[in-house]
Amino acid sequence: HAPLVAAMNTAATFYREQLRHSRSAIDYLKRRGVSGEIAARFGIGYAPDEWQALQKVFPEYSARNLLDAGLVIDNDQGRRYDRFRGRIIFPIHDRRGRIIAFGGRVLDSGEPKYLNSPETPLFEKGRELYGLFLAQKPIRDSGFALVAEGYMDVVALAQYGIHNAVDALGTATTPHHINTLLRQTNRI
Repeated sequence: HAPLVAAMNTAATFYREQLRHSRSAIDYLKRRGVSGEIAARFGIGYAPDEWQALQKVFPEYSARNLLDAGLVIDNDQGRRYDRFRGRIIFPIHDRRGRIIAFGGRVLDSGEPKYLNSPETPLFEKGRELYGLFLAQKPIRDSGFALVAEGYMDVVALAQYGIHNAVDALGTATTPHHINTLLRQTNRI
C-alpha cells in the first residue's frame, strides 16, 4: 500500500497548500468558527475548482495508483479528472495516523454536500472513524467517546476543547465502529 499512502500524502499536502490561497474557503471555515490552529490540527485543505489541479503535483497524472487511491476518476470517454473539485478537504486517517481517504464539503449549496473517497485498498468506510487518530488519547483520558454526525461536528467540538469526538463517515454506525471504540473505552 506504500505507493497509495504516498499519493494520499502528496495530495493532502497540495490541498493544505491550496487552502492558504483560497479566500472563499478560508472565509467559509471562519464563518463556521474554525480557527487556523484547528484547521492545521485536522490537516484541513481545499481542492481547487479545477478539473485536473492534482496534475500540478503528480507529473505522472495518468498513473494507476491515483485511480486506485480514489483521487481521480476516469470517465467513459477515457478522460481523467480530479474527484475533489471546489471543496473543503478533510483528510481521513487510520488509527496509526496514515491518510487513507478524504472527505470533501462544498462551499455553497451544491450537491452532493459531502463527497467521500470511494472504497479503496486503503479505505473501507464501515471500518473507519473520522477523527479517531486524534481522539484516541482524549477518549482514554476522558473515559468516553462521543460519536458526532459529521466532520464539521468533530472539528467544531475540537474548537471548543472537546477532543474525544469521532464521526462514522456518513454511514450508519457498524459493529466494527463499536468494537473499535470499545478498544478505547467502554462508554460511547
